[in-house]
Amino acid sequence: GLLHWTQTSSETSASLAVEISSYVLLASLSASPLSSSNLGYASRIIRWLVRQQNAYGGFSSTQNTVVALQALALYSTRVYSREGASTVTVQSPSGDTEWKYSVEVKGSACASVQVALHYNIPTPTDSTMLSIQVKTEVDCNSNSLRPRVTLKLQCHTCQNQTLISQASLCFHKYHGKELTTNMIIVDLKMLSGFDPESLGEVTSLFPFNHTLDIIQELPVQNLKPAVVKIYDYYQLSDQAET
Repeated sequence: GLLHWTQTSSETSASLAVEISSYVLLASLSASPLSSSNLGYASRIIRWLVRQQNAYGGFSSTQNTVVALQALALYSTRVYSREGASTVTVQSPSGDTEWKYSVEVKGSACASVQVALHYNIPTPTDSTMLSIQVKTEVDCNSNSLRPRVTLKLQCHTCQNQTLISQASLCFHKYHGKELTTNMIIVDLKMLSGFDPESLGEVTSLFPFNHTLDIIQELPVQNLKPAVVKIYDYYQLSDQAET
């Protein structure tokens, strides 16, 4: 069977589960001496872990990718054998691999086979955990040849356990069940022809007050709106954009 760990029993995202399970795998493979029961226990974690891997070999975040690949690499050294050999053959009844196919594995070594499947999926529903609204402030009286747009971020924690940027210009809120979120990323895409001023040093304490100016370096006709996205770094399913 498969074996993994999650933060809560109702966990829907595998991001944090990958990191937790990878640390458990590293610990189980570090036993000395390493017994066959240790390897059997680790193999159950491995079977779940490789199922979370994407087609590019990584996972859902940089942090869990580093830990998971370290655990997979350590497992491969523990089960490696020079005497083992594997032959993997992919066959299809029609002579191609567009439809039904089968994978036949022969040998005594330990191997992992990954198949990447690409298909159309419905547009995901909006997350109910996070929401974000953005308003801009423009100085129309300025005679500067480089017009600027100001975004003011003023964040604090409220009694109803929400994270808020005051609605003066930017507003985002956490609707989840936990007392606090994990690390939150606010990703602001730039308007064409605009560049942000340097952020300098940004405080990580609450309340949080910060002003970001984006300056027009080049005039662009038919300017399109830019997207502002907020998401939980360790819980990518918790996200919103505007």
